Amino acid sequence: MDLTRRVATLTFTDGPATLVGTDGAGWAVLEQVFDRAIVALACEQVGAAAAMLDATVEYLKVRQQFGRPIGSFQAIKHRCADMVVELESARSAAAYASAAVTAGADDVSVAASIAKVYCAKALYHIAAEGIQMHGGIGFTWEHGAHLYFKRAKSSEVLFGSPTAHRERIARLIGMV
Repeated sequence: MDLTRRVATLTFTDGPATLVGTDGAGWAVLEQVFDRAIVALACEQVGAAAAMLDATVEYLKVRQQFGRPIGSFQAIKHRCADMVVELESARSAAAYASAAVTAGADDVSVAASIAKVYCAKALYHIAAEGIQMHGGIGFTWEHGAHLYFKRAKSSEVLFGSPTAHRERIARLIGMV
């Protein structure tokens, strides 16, 4: 889907290995790395969503229909306002998760998964709306809008789907 990010799954079977550290203690380190990777991805998703929203708003200012910019139409303004709210909420989730990592907070894993779920949803929605608002040009190879959508789809499942992270949040807060 996203040709700009190569993704692969590696499986090691019967490979030689040497134990590093204490037997059974590796998951704690891997979970910390996993949380940091999720937070970094959430921050990337916020940046991509912001870039797509900016590009869309700029396009809406110059594209004319019925003698005026299409961004001046009320329906388009409402859709853009929804995108801004979604972006700012995603930005807040990613910022909190980043701060939790930096501070070594007890809720890093919960914050990371919340950011992953919310930022993935925000990027996907903003990219899809942006393509729609760009009209026909948004679907072409000559315009970069489709790249944001493809990145949104691949990032959505990278390091676990939103559903998997919702289940992780439920486990972490003791709901399951």
